[in-house]
Amino acid sequence: MSNIVIGIEGLVGAGKTAICRELLNQIPNSILLQGGNLYRAVAYSLLQSGINIEELKQNMQQVDIKSVMEKLKIEFKIENRDTVVYVDGKKIEEEDLQSASSSLAVSEISKVANNQNLYVFGRQVIDQLKKQFNVIVSGRDLMHIYPNLDYHFLITASLEERIRRKGIQYKGKMLEEDIKQNIIKRDELQEKAGFYKQYEKTMMIDVTNCKTVEDSANEVLKHIKS
Repeated sequence: MSNIVIGIEGLVGAGKTAICRELLNQIPNSILLQGGNLYRAVAYSLLQSGINIEELKQNMQQVDIKSVMEKLKIEFKIENRDTVVYVDGKKIEEEDLQSASSSLAVSEISKVANNQNLYVFGRQVIDQLKKQFNVIVSGRDLMHIYPNLDYHFLITASLEERIRRKGIQYKGKMLEEDIKQNIIKRDELQEKAGFYKQYEKTMMIDVTNCKTVEDSANEVLKHIKS
């Protein structure tokens, strides 16, 4: 039996990363490719350099994100079946990649940047990994990146629940109202970019009432043929 590729997208704060990691425990011979973390590394590196994101956006349509990755020396490796990102040889911690500022910058940049070469690169990586593994891909615009997804899921949850989950993730470092406004802003940017679009093969999974990440992952697994 050939390996499969599962695409997981989700509303901001719905918990797609946690669900993907739980799916690793449930799906044999699987690895997790976090495409979004490559973009987050770009945003993180640009923010660290002091570049003004608003000014950068003015010229972003002419900027090839894949070439930016190469200039910033951003690369990824699969370690313990998960995606780890390095910038100029230094591992970037998950907390830095997932920070509110990096996340918002990603939403701003991805809406206007030229992603064509990055998508080609992503497609090649997935094809290569699929030869050996069942591939769980987390990110945005996955149907454009890899139209031959075997499964495409969009994880949703209520705004209130997403605020609660982000509050736990940020460990009290952000006020609830600031988290709410951050989510609303990012939702708006993602919507305008077409990243929440539903396709014929898209399955919507609402995890608002799921009490644990295992419960959420099981809602996804119900739709994946053994």
